[in-house]
Amino acid sequence: MTAPRFADGVTLASRRALAFAAAAALAACASPTTRVVLLPQPDGSPSAITVTTGDGERVVLDKPYAAVEIGRGGPRTYSAESGDSRRGFDAALAARPPKPAKFVLHFVENSDELTPPSKQAFEDALAELARHPAADIVVVGHTDALGSDATNDALALKRAQTVRASILGRGIAADSVSAVGRGKRELLVPTPDGVAEPRNRRVEILVR
Repeated sequence: MTAPRFADGVTLASRRALAFAAAAALAACASPTTRVVLLPQPDGSPSAITVTTGDGERVVLDKPYAAVEIGRGGPRTYSAESGDSRRGFDAALAARPPKPAKFVLHFVENSDELTPPSKQAFEDALAELARHPAADIVVVGHTDALGSDATNDALALKRAQTVRASILGRGIAADSVSAVGRGKRELLVPTPDGVAEPRNRRVEILVR
């Protein structure tokens, strides 16, 4: 039997589930049987996956250690909650990559200028980045709901690019840092269009 590995080829129930779901598969060396087990999130948050068999049949796993065994007789669901069943997944759990570190910076309205508190927070973030020079860094710009989509897309990208330039200025390799703008598509605090919300005027720095 092979060591546990993260499952490939599963269709997740939703984009949100994709961010939080952790799955592992055990493939028996002498058998065509495949087992897929939904592993729990470290923080206890819910997750779910949809496993699609070769025949197109779909099985939803939506509880920790919910499992499906896929063999010649079709899929069979069961619980891998017992200690004996769970023991084989220790390696898979240990192999999961750590969550990205995230730093959030906020901006003055309608500009790419950081607010005074975020200027200090940025220095703290840069000090952390300097300790991980080989990290993969993604800078994501956001706006509040004021203005048009086109205006906010441009402003969000400008904020992300400004922060990226500052990161590069501290010696981080350019090919390690990317910048994208999300405009007002991903409001941290949901508001109607036309509402100014300072917490939505932000850049998120994700460090992997």
